[in-house]
Parts: sequence; structure tokens; C-alpha cells
Amino acid sequence: MGTYLNPGKKAFEKAVNSDIYVDKTELIRYLNSIINTKQQYVSISRPRRFGKTITVDMICAYYDRDADSRQLFSEKKLAKTKVVHAGTKEMLWDTYLGSFDVIRLTMTKFFKRKKTVSNALDDMQRLVIRDLKKAYPDVDYFDDEDLIQTIDDVYSETDRQIIIVIDEWDAVFRERQNDKDGQKEYLDFLRDLLKDNEHIALAYMTGILPIKKYGKHSALNMFTEYSMTSPKGLAEYVGFTKEDVLEICRQKNLNYDLLKEWYDGYRISNKPSDELIDDKTICDDLSESQIYEIYCPLSVVSAALYKKLESYWNKTETYEALAEYIRKDYDGLKESVALLMDGGKLKIDTSSYQNDMTSFTCRDDVLSLLIHLGYLGYDDETSEVFIPNKEIMDEFHTSTKSDEWIQFRKESSEH
Repeated sequence: MGTYLNPGKKAFEKAVNSDIYVDKTELIRYLNSIINTKQQYVSISRPRRFGKTITVDMICAYYDRDADSRQLFSEKKLAKTKVVHAGTKEMLWDTYLGSFDVIRLTMTKFFKRKKTVSNALDDMQRLVIRDLKKAYPDVDYFDDEDLIQTIDDVYSETDRQIIIVIDEWDAVFRERQNDKDGQKEYLDFLRDLLKDNEHIALAYMTGILPIKKYGKHSALNMFTEYSMTSPKGLAEYVGFTKEDVLEICRQKNLNYDLLKEWYDGYRISNKPSDELIDDKTICDDLSESQIYEIYCPLSVVSAALYKKLESYWNKTETYEALAEYIRKDYDGLKESVALLMDGGKLKIDTSSYQNDMTSFTCRDDVLSLLIHLGYLGYDDETSEVFIPNKEIMDEFHTSTKSDEWIQFRKESSEH
């Protein structure tokens, strides 16, 4: 077991052994179905506190060939699911259990320090190469400072494919918001590392932001994106569902209605477009389509453990993070925020948003970012945004206490 190569199962065991654990292992059933297909590139964007890292821990524990995780998964939901049909293949739940080398990268570890993007990428490559050389000391390495070449060398001699899991993939866009050259260098590196390389069986990335757009193009256009505005078939894995929270309430003897008021409200749908379906009576996707009301996992778990209803959001992010964006008065943004704080909904266009934290050209770009940060819910059927629950409403109230907002409300009331 290494730090970056085959990191093992301990992190996922901690989650499973916790007082509150919600089983999302059925996600692996889907990932198994796309291994070594054109859909093997998966990018998941979720707000902070929505369980991205726990999912990464789970994926590593399942696929890691050194982890010995059969007992860990054999009693989970995954082991009880039906056989997966992928093309002409039928796969049981354990078809790929312990079948791959896994490289896990948490990008915040590299980009938080005061280094250039080039230096951060060099450090990351050296650390992963060190693990590879320890695991495979007899491989004839051509260039042991080049991660892509090193992975190729290992694959050529062992015929072992790898799964690459990247957590906080968008760290460079959050930590280096104005370093456009560094951001492009980073995206180009990921493209070269991941695209069209036969040694990769699956690439799974998580972050807060969707993949960065540069005009109409993306360096990572091979990825399928599952976001807060377009979760596709992975909607139920975005956060806690109603059923998850009801079970927690049953276990902990909690009032469900109060938890719903405080932490519910993110509306996520995996429903296909009706106009695209010709004969709805024979479409399997329609029978499984659903609209989910999603809860923030960290907030629900914290309320259940500490038996206290309050905003756990501000324990991990200060109110200034929201205040910074809603004071940008594009196209009457302040009037829009006031409408949302009064319980209203607002139709927006998310298509122009460039998937970073600085490229704003209009009101809707800012509101689109707030969806991905978790400050707004989004109804993909009506293209409307709204403040999802009491916890987030409290954040808006805290963020609009400045003299600037007091004066704005005064002027609005006079008109």
C-alpha cells in the first residue's frame, strides 16, 4: 500500500464504522458498467459537505487490488443489486473488486502551497512515481520524472490497468483564481495523463466546479459531467435522499419535519427529456426516473449527532464567501437576491457560465456559481433557482447585514 498508489481501505472503513453511515455503494454498480468504455471518464461536481471524499474513499477501497475489501462490501447494498448488463457482458457486484491499481490524488494538497502550477505538478508526479517504483522495482523505466511515461512503462511490463481517482480536481481554479496560464497548463496535463491511454480503465474526478470552459471548447471534453444542474443518472448519489434521512431519524429518534425544514430543498432530477422518447411504454429509463429532494449530508449528520438544529454551513465556510458574490450587482443581481430571500424563484440561463470563480459577464453567471457552491437550489425542469432551506436562508441573512445592503433595502422600499 502506498500514499498515492493503492491507498487501501482504511479511510472507507472509518466512514462505515461511524455512528451514522449512509450506504451509497450502489454507485459502483454504475461505474463497473462503464469501465473500459467510451463513458469511462466521470466528473462529479458537488458543493462542499456533500460527501464527495467519502465516495472517493469507497471507490479506492473497492478497486484497489491490495485492499482485500470483500468483507467490507459483501454486506452493503452493492452486493444485493441485480446483475449489471454492459454490452454483451453480465457482471456480478464483485466482478471488478480488487482488480486494479488505483492512483488517488487530492489536488488541494499540491496547490495550497505557494508554488507555481508547474512546480506543484512536478511535485505530484515525483510522489506518484516514487510509489510506482516501490511497487514495481524491476520495471525498466525510460524517464522516471515523467508520470505518463512511467505509467506506460509499468503497464507495458505488467499488463495491469489503473483507475485514477482525483479528489478536489478543481483546486487550481479555487486557489489560483486569476492564474489563467497555470489553469490551462493544469488542464492540458490532465488531458495528456488521461485521454486515449489504454492503461486507464476508469477516471473519476470530484470537485465543486464543473469542468472549465475556454470559449466553446474544453481540454477535458472526454468526460461526462454530473453536476448540480445536470446530475443525469447519478441524481440519488448527490447527497442524502428523503429515504436516507427518514432512516437516520428512525435510528436517532429525531423529528423529520424539522430536519426537512432546515436542510432539505435541493431538487435533483434524473428524468430524461420527454420529447426525446418515442414510445414511452417501452422505455426502461422512464420507469426509473425520479425527482429527488436532496439534503446536505454534513448538516444532517451534525444535527443528528449533536441533537441541535443550527447552521453547520458556517462551520466550514465564512459568510464572506457568499457576500463576495452577491454584492456583484450585475443586471440587477441585488434585486434578484432580495426576491429569492422573500421565498421567490427566478428563471435563469446557466449556459454562459464559464465554470470558474471569476469569469462573470451577467447576473446569471453569478447565480450559476451559487448553485454549484450549494447556496441555491436549481429546478432543471423549469430552469429556476431558489434558496433551498432555512440553513442557507440564514447564510443569506448574515451576508446581507452590511451598510451596503441596508441602504439598498431602504432605497428599494422607497420605490
